[in-house]
Amino acid sequence: MVNRILEGKVALVTGAGRGVGRDIALMMANRGAKVIVNDLGTEGNGDGADQGPAQSVVQEIRDAGGEAAVNLDSVVDFKAAKGMVEQAVDTFGGLDIVVNNAGNLRDVIFHKMTEQDFDLVISVHLKGAFNTSRNAADIFRAQGSGCFVHMTSTSGLIGNIGQANYMSAKLGIVGLSKSIALDMGRYNVRSNCIAPFAWSRMTESIPITSPEQAARVEKLRQMTPDKVAVLATALAAAPDVTGQIFTARNNEIFLMGQSRPIRGMQRSEGWTPDLLLDHAFPAMKPDFYPLDKTADIFSWDPV
Repeated sequence: MVNRILEGKVALVTGAGRGVGRDIALMMANRGAKVIVNDLGTEGNGDGADQGPAQSVVQEIRDAGGEAAVNLDSVVDFKAAKGMVEQAVDTFGGLDIVVNNAGNLRDVIFHKMTEQDFDLVISVHLKGAFNTSRNAADIFRAQGSGCFVHMTSTSGLIGNIGQANYMSAKLGIVGLSKSIALDMGRYNVRSNCIAPFAWSRMTESIPITSPEQAARVEKLRQMTPDKVAVLATALAAAPDVTGQIFTARNNEIFLMGQSRPIRGMQRSEGWTPDLLLDHAFPAMKPDFYPLDKTADIFSWDPV
């Protein structure tokens, strides 16, 4: 029998019509939560709209005996985000969990990236996460409890080519999550990040030009969204986990590092540009981070 660890809880999951968001909504409902399923039904780049995906997820939850409601608004709109929170309260009597999963991609090499490419990605990922979180914060503060789960990415934590907009947004989400954890810890509000590895619409564009690439892609397909949903659901139920960054990669779970000093130098008389160039930088160079990409750090196949 399934342990209904979220019994009596109400969750708002953004971008829940497909992929990782869909599986999070389904798993949280399976574990007892009532779920607001938010999704515009856009394409991967944020264009278009389709009511079908969100409605399908809601119906799937209801068919399994759970409770869910559709929300088709955009996280980019602050008032619309407020409406999502109000819908949770009006429909299910409260709100306990916010999963900021909504996202889009507009990958392009930096010197060809347009202002629109940058703004659209920042507005959905980072501004969208702020909008839902800020509107939920008043409820969480008043009731003395609440949980935020934000989707970051190893693109932001480590790096990838052609994703200046996405990397900026995803690293910004880490800062947002940590700030929420610091500011709202006194009200028993928790905030954590997940950097998910999952096969979804956003990874289907990987080119296959050789048998080796085909074999690797087949292994990547094993990184199904439900394995990210397991981590998100556990974080929603963990009473003493906050301010952390996790990665879910197939059957692997990682606790990711956060920025801390790794080496320091001091001169009582102070530094000059020349001294920094001649002494400090050469001394620190062995500890410099290389220009790694995610694939350089996670160099083994998912297990």
